[in-house]
Amino acid sequence: MTGGLFGDLTDWVTRVIEAIGYAGVAFLVALESVFPPIPSEVVLPAAGFWAKENGGVLPVVLMVVAATIGSVTGAWILYGVSRAIGRERLIALTARWGKYLGMKVKDIDRAERWFDDREYLAVLVCRCVPLVRSLVSIPAGFSEMPPVRFTVYTAAGSAVWNTALILVGYAASSYQEEVESVIGYVQVVVVILLVGAVGWFLWRRAIQPRLRGEPVGVED
Repeated sequence: MTGGLFGDLTDWVTRVIEAIGYAGVAFLVALESVFPPIPSEVVLPAAGFWAKENGGVLPVVLMVVAATIGSVTGAWILYGVSRAIGRERLIALTARWGKYLGMKVKDIDRAERWFDDREYLAVLVCRCVPLVRSLVSIPAGFSEMPPVRFTVYTAAGSAVWNTALILVGYAASSYQEEVESVIGYVQVVVVILLVGAVGWFLWRRAIQPRLRGEPVGVED
């Protein structure tokens, strides 16, 4: 599995970074922020490899800056889209179509209350949590979190995550073959977790209630 799709993904990431350097990392991280199946666990260590080969400390710092700019850009795309849709449209869409996914309007209210109580901490901390780090922009947009604070907390949390993984790639550049092998398995794990999370959600919220004969997606 690590030699097929996942190996191709690693090769593509490496080619992009080698071709356009810092801009390539910013682009890839922004894309990863919108499309989580492109894992930062692949992009950022590759950026660390590149930095080691191109001058050391200064390229590392510039890579962290480029990656953080990419993180904020990608986060703003999801934030802007969800804010444009707005709470009222989301409720209307859930009331009409949510039953097919086992979602109810009260689920939105519950999630909204949870996020409102922790919005700044959630945006800051979740930037360091795989899979969730991209998706946290969506409730931030729906709840109309202040744009400046959203940007600051996103940049701070992303900078920590980006620095850690870029330094891993920098330090491990002498063991590139071993690291590439590990990264291949990391990609497999990330995809399995993503598919598993979606499958678990559909099972608990849509399939299981139907098997029990319970109503699904009823607004209450």
